[in-house]
Amino acid sequence: MHPNLTLPLLTAVLSLSLSSTSFAGPRDELLAQYASAAKAADPAFAGFSAVRGKALYLQTFTGGKPDTPSCTSCHGNDSRARGQTRTGKSIEPVALSASPTRYADPAKVEKWFKRNCTEVMGRECSPREKGDWLSFMAGQ
Repeated sequence: MHPNLTLPLLTAVLSLSLSSTSFAGPRDELLAQYASAAKAADPAFAGFSAVRGKALYLQTFTGGKPDTPSCTSCHGNDSRARGQTRTGKSIEPVALSASPTRYADPAKVEKWFKRNCTEVMGRECSPREKGDWLSFMAGQ
């Protein structure tokens, strides 16, 4: 396949496959951006994985804040249920099935990825990690 056609084809296939998992509009565009960035960072990138997204959600990290070593520290083990911050503030569910309007505003998505990844992992999430997370949440 011609190298100049690979990325557009990957983006089109990704958009079609994810649209069947409850993503629409701005979410498709966001995922396409993440796919493009992931492919630029790793030419072997072959698509997002809900399995990797689930592993990321459940994983314990040591690089971030000690009181938030995992996504589940605040969001809980069930992504379809409400979570709670360390200060007691309620957090809407992160699963798309429970919060259908979540992830529709790319600026908010980026804001929360930056904040939460830094607090939990001690670094920003990679584009692949963001796409994997969204793929997992789309199936929840």
